[in-house]
Amino acid sequence: MNSPKLPASLAANPRLDRWVRFDADRRVTVFSGKVEIGQGIATAIAQIAAEELEVSLQQLTIVSGDTTRTPNEGVTSGSMSIEQGGRAMRAVCAEVRHLFVEAAAIKLEVRREDLVVRDGEIFVPGTDVRTSYWELAAEVSLAREASGSIAAKPAQARTVIGTSVPRLDLAAKFTGAAFIHDIELPDMLHARVLRPPSYSARLVSLDADKVRALPGVVAIVVDGSFVGVCAEREEQAVKALDAARAAARWKDQASLPESREIRELLPLLKSERVQIDSANAAAAPVAKRLAASYSRPYIAHASIGPSCAAAHYTDGELTVWSHSQGVFFLRGHLARALGMPIESIAVIHRDGAGCYGHNGADDVALDAALLARACGRPVLVQWTREDELACSPCGAAMLVQLAGGLDASGRIVEWQHDVWSQPHSTRPTPREGVNLLAAWHLATPHAPSTPVDVPMQFGGGGGRNSIPLYVLPNRQIALHVVQEPVLRVSALRALGGYANVFAIESFMDELAAAAGVDPVAFRLAHLEDPRARAVIETAARASGWIAGATSDGRHGRGIGFARYKNAAAYCAVVMEIEVAEQVKLKRCVAAVDAGEIINPDGLRNQIEGGIVQAASWTLKEALRWDTNGVRTRSWEDYPILGFSEVPEIDVILIDHPELRPLGAGECAAGPTAAAIANALQHALGVRARHLPLTPERIAQAMER
Repeated sequence: MNSPKLPASLAANPRLDRWVRFDADRRVTVFSGKVEIGQGIATAIAQIAAEELEVSLQQLTIVSGDTTRTPNEGVTSGSMSIEQGGRAMRAVCAEVRHLFVEAAAIKLEVRREDLVVRDGEIFVPGTDVRTSYWELAAEVSLAREASGSIAAKPAQARTVIGTSVPRLDLAAKFTGAAFIHDIELPDMLHARVLRPPSYSARLVSLDADKVRALPGVVAIVVDGSFVGVCAEREEQAVKALDAARAAARWKDQASLPESREIRELLPLLKSERVQIDSANAAAAPVAKRLAASYSRPYIAHASIGPSCAAAHYTDGELTVWSHSQGVFFLRGHLARALGMPIESIAVIHRDGAGCYGHNGADDVALDAALLARACGRPVLVQWTREDELACSPCGAAMLVQLAGGLDASGRIVEWQHDVWSQPHSTRPTPREGVNLLAAWHLATPHAPSTPVDVPMQFGGGGGRNSIPLYVLPNRQIALHVVQEPVLRVSALRALGGYANVFAIESFMDELAAAAGVDPVAFRLAHLEDPRARAVIETAARASGWIAGATSDGRHGRGIGFARYKNAAAYCAVVMEIEVAEQVKLKRCVAAVDAGEIINPDGLRNQIEGGIVQAASWTLKEALRWDTNGVRTRSWEDYPILGFSEVPEIDVILIDHPELRPLGAGECAAGPTAAAIANALQHALGVRARHLPLTPERIAQAMER
């Protein structure tokens, strides 16, 4: 008989004592490799653990993202924390509970079926026959591998899962105690790093004496083109950075293509075509054909707080505190860059401003490590806003070209989808190379890893969500992987799913108009998946959608839909807008099916946040660059959605406690973009296909 297959995270970390520990103070600590980046994952995983262990949340402490203590669960990304980390935690805690109940039955000389667990107490109801996890902890060894054979509690017996318990991480965040930016270590220095002014610039000279003479400056570290300044106080470090900038001389040369519209640029660059999907089935002849292209620009993570890290080097041992989403992979790249044994490095996650992707968090960790090793004292390194916008990885620009054919009855019988994109992830990974900015600037530089797009079995990078969920008998879908570098890019929330869904769902509206069919009815006519149909019907009904409703030339409504990665949560978004000098978002209704819901309020928070972020991308955000690098350096150059611009948002959750939970954090991005663009078309009769939908771009679309 085959042994049960363990969840992937548990198979990689099978020892039960890596996940659960019973403490002497009658508390329990659980350890997770998935980190808190504002998505409420620490609370959700704690709920899963509390449910299966039958302890209260007040008795439970969760530790996450610490290379010295927690299991290695890779990167917190891709809306996979519940599907991976939560599933593993559920299996572990169910087995731990089972082992302790078996031990209690033997000790108490009762049948295990007669025992109940409540708040960690194991007892026979109505009697004084009892023990507890803590009394048995010395007798039950968790230094064993999980079997994966113990069933979790049935859905109908769950009392913690499915409830909106308060977020465990918020109290510390409200006081500032949680954030890496506010960490204080004994004898700590404050530091800044002087970045080269462009991608290809190299340091020629630096008058370091001018910088050392400033009050409070403890050290100025120069290694190749890497320049860091350390001072006793933060404002002293800021002044030292300004002085270093004035004292530095650089050799620079243009290294990037000329800035131009994304729809013009990407097809000109060298690329490799990869067939993603194809089908050829008998269908009715094509009666009408349409074609359109859509694009998104390079966009920034735009975290409110720039990247930050702390480090302490002593006696050959390095400890780094970072808001990285992949502390174990970061540790490996730090070891390569520093020439240190990996066992001598510890990386501990601390909360940052949140970015939902690969921003400068990993880069600044190496900055801090280099400076701490050079100074011999703990160092806190804070990036500037200019660093964050111009130097950290950004979201890849994309071009999507679509063509479709309708038969005489208005059904889609042909579909062609071509997408151009750079690879979407250059995170630190086990691959060769060092994907950390400072490592490329050292006197003996390290080469970065060769960019590789995310495999389609994990949802793909540029190809993510390029395969529609609609029934399309004849389809050809291809990804053109752009191999010539333009800007430094890496993972940003939803990866290619944002642009692909924006394009597909905009084109679905264009096809619906060509067929003379209401957009909601047109989508339903091409969907067989009942869960997909349910979210569209729910969103339309809740928004008061009226088929065939006309616009007054100022107000409009639009819909967008997708199942994220065609494997995670289903989401439909209806957006109502008003158009005056600019697009104003009035009301948004989203329906989401994420399977079993762990924390309803947490899930709503994620959908609401995804809608707001995607709305900001869609209406405002774009990085500017020239042949030297990114020219966007401040909030004046890079506006984001303000509080007054956020619409009224209503999120309707469709719960399926009998089904497995699905990743949901990124599912709203693409549908939101499409819903806004479709609402604009409904309001003005103008199809704007190239993001962001600024007043200038809308005017250009009207002229066309």
